Amino acid sequence: MKMVIAGGTGFLGKALERYFSNTGYDVIILTRNPKKPNHVRWDGTTLGPWVNTLENTDVLINLTGKSVDCRYNEHNRNEIIRSRVESTAILRHALDSLQHPPKIWMNSSSGTIYIHATTMDMTENNGICGDDFSMNVCKSWEAEFFKPSDPSIRKIAMRTAIVLGKEGGAFPKLNHISTFGFGGKIGRGYQSMSWIHIQDYCRMIEFMIANTAIAGCVNMSSPDIHTNKSFMRILAKFTRPLFRIPIPVPVLEFGALMIGTESELLLKSRRVFPEKMMQMGFKFQFAELNLALADLIK
Repeated sequence: MKMVIAGGTGFLGKALERYFSNTGYDVIILTRNPKKPNHVRWDGTTLGPWVNTLENTDVLINLTGKSVDCRYNEHNRNEIIRSRVESTAILRHALDSLQHPPKIWMNSSSGTIYIHATTMDMTENNGICGDDFSMNVCKSWEAEFFKPSDPSIRKIAMRTAIVLGKEGGAFPKLNHISTFGFGGKIGRGYQSMSWIHIQDYCRMIEFMIANTAIAGCVNMSSPDIHTNKSFMRILAKFTRPLFRIPIPVPVLEFGALMIGTESELLLKSRRVFPEKMMQMGFKFQFAELNLALADLIK
């Protein structure tokens, strides 16, 4: 089995490369800065020799996109949307030129496509897509992805929640915040936090590859949704800080400005529920937050 991961040198890409290499896949990474034998150079915007790596590929996964962990000034906003839409468009053009295209194309999206919700679960069928910068980025991303192309290619847009893992993403930062005594609620604490353990993220992709009936938009998250207040309380059981000082919104806004990020990343309420995957019979290894944190904090 052959897998190509575009933009696969980050936290999620490295985890997928390790997971699928261990299950027997030949994994090729498309990256702007090749450093390993299985790396192939591409720029995410133009066709080139990298297109040949897609021929006779079983699985294509696109993770390309500028990190949203930045200030949303005009330049960064343009880069966030451009990097996602252009890379998706050039992959679609590349696939249309192949004699033997991949059987399945999985493209990143985000649970931030849904509105700020504190009580209503956002499922694939009933979720409400909102109208702000982050939501519109996701809608433009998915619109490009689902443009007509080779009908033999099964497409899945992965609406991913916060992925918890030791080697990147939000967890190391939350772990440090809690360990150093700032593990109280962030803001008002009522905002919902949808999450998925990195192992279940990889297992879910494996499950979707194997189940040909799965297509379209898929929520990649655990069914165990917590408020920020309860999430931080459970995290503190494992970090055992001396204090649990809350972080008010003004302090968070100032801190976000100082480190060059946006407070929205911690204040938006996400209730991303994996209805489609549960209906298809996917079994989580870490369905509950207690289990996930116990595994990550050893």
